[in-house]
Amino acid sequence: MWRRFSLLSTHLKPYLLTPKPSLQPLQQQIPPSFSKLSQFTNFSTVCLLRLNDLRDNPGSTHKKIRKGRGIGSGKGKTAGRGHKGQKARGTMKFGFEGGQTPLRRALPRRGFKNRFSLTFQPVGLGKIAKLINAGEIDSSELITMKTLKETGAIGKKIEDGVRLMGRGAEEIKWPIHLEVTRVTARAKEAVEAAGGSVRKVYYNKLGFRALLRPEWFEKKGRLIPKAAQPPPKQRDKVDSVGRLPAPTKPIPFVKEKEMESPVEV
Repeated sequence: MWRRFSLLSTHLKPYLLTPKPSLQPLQQQIPPSFSKLSQFTNFSTVCLLRLNDLRDNPGSTHKKIRKGRGIGSGKGKTAGRGHKGQKARGTMKFGFEGGQTPLRRALPRRGFKNRFSLTFQPVGLGKIAKLINAGEIDSSELITMKTLKETGAIGKKIEDGVRLMGRGAEEIKWPIHLEVTRVTARAKEAVEAAGGSVRKVYYNKLGFRALLRPEWFEKKGRLIPKAAQPPPKQRDKVDSVGRLPAPTKPIPFVKEKEMESPVEV
């Protein structure tokens, strides 16, 4: 046994005494042709990440189920539809429940949605009087819907206009001139009793944008549009067409005549 061990050591001795190769840095092993590339590239990522090695996560993709291709697949012959019947032969229209009264017909209908309804933001005379006393509104100038929005009397979003309400009418003791979309009878009486006036004006969606945000048209390089005429159903509810850009002085209260039909010759 010892003899065999000594013979084995004599044969392996030259291999054990040879010096081990030194580990050179990674950059010394890079060919000179890649010296410029090594300055901008991390070779650890180049070696690990390649486009041809990209794969989807396991289980993220599935093979398409081939139906009617033999009983061994489990989807042959009837292809998972079963034997006979309406569901095996074709498809039904959406909402079909086999002949019984469908749910869309069983549930009752309640009310309707009016397509011509208008939404106005209310503002009371008492709130306007407080803003005038605070010095935020000048009572000597015309008070428009733009003035009410800038001073915070109404919200930022005006859908179809502003309705002037009579809340706090007793606080109005000086003449003021307003232009709004709608006005209640109590508010109109209080303003006119103090020597002021209220004019009901019409603006469409584009007209409201030009009234409230004229800088938007300058930013887009467009001209301010002309005021639109009210539709036939609203002509008897307004006094005049709104003016663009926002006016600062009231005009004499003369109700505009309705558009006359062309005279036949």
